[in-house]
Amino acid sequence: MKNKTAVITGASKGIGFAIAAKLVKEDVNVCITARNKDDLGHAANKLNKINSGRAIAVYCDVKDYQSQVNAVQKTIEQFGSLDYLIANAGVGHFASVEDLSIEQWKDVIDTNLTGVFYSVKAAIEELIKTKGYIITISSLAGKNTFAGGSAYNASKFGLNGFSEAIMLDLRYKGIKVTTIMPGSVSSHFNNRSPEEGKDWRIQPEDIGQMVVDLFKMPARTLPSRVELRPSIPNRK
Repeated sequence: MKNKTAVITGASKGIGFAIAAKLVKEDVNVCITARNKDDLGHAANKLNKINSGRAIAVYCDVKDYQSQVNAVQKTIEQFGSLDYLIANAGVGHFASVEDLSIEQWKDVIDTNLTGVFYSVKAAIEELIKTKGYIITISSLAGKNTFAGGSAYNASKFGLNGFSEAIMLDLRYKGIKVTTIMPGSVSSHFNNRSPEEGKDWRIQPEDIGQMVVDLFKMPARTLPSRVELRPSIPNRK
């Protein structure tokens, strides 16, 4: 993995940042993207304290295709190539369908599903050159529905289908595709703070370690779908 390069969307904090931190410890160069410029700058500084010169930060809205093209271009300018794409950026709006607004529906679908399509389209030419790896961060909500989750469920069911279809499209070009489907994660999802007393939940660094482990798998082997759950969930 040394001197490989990754683009990670939604990586100013939470799962995306934890993945970036694990990668820079493995001597991987990372371009982290997000919509909050201040958070991005702080995140890049933290990463470069772990391993100097390994991280750059690029403002990017995954709902804007040209914004993602720009992030890939800046990555190539800085590091010369692109080996890994981790499509992590995601949002959630949760309400009964009668209360869910059109704007909320579009925000979830355009970020969690169309945004991943844009990420892949922006990066695919460079990934073909390096026979790279695409990881999409989905959710167990991509197979388990729940009340109030119509937009989120639809986006993650769609993301799972998209990920598995492009895996079939790209495997003969030497590109691996894996979707990771976490359950309960203690993270900054939807701008919330990780809750105290929730140590039973998956931690962001656990998902970061999973990404590292996937990249280290033998070339002949592809875990195409990885489901992650807390080992001992809290009983309600």
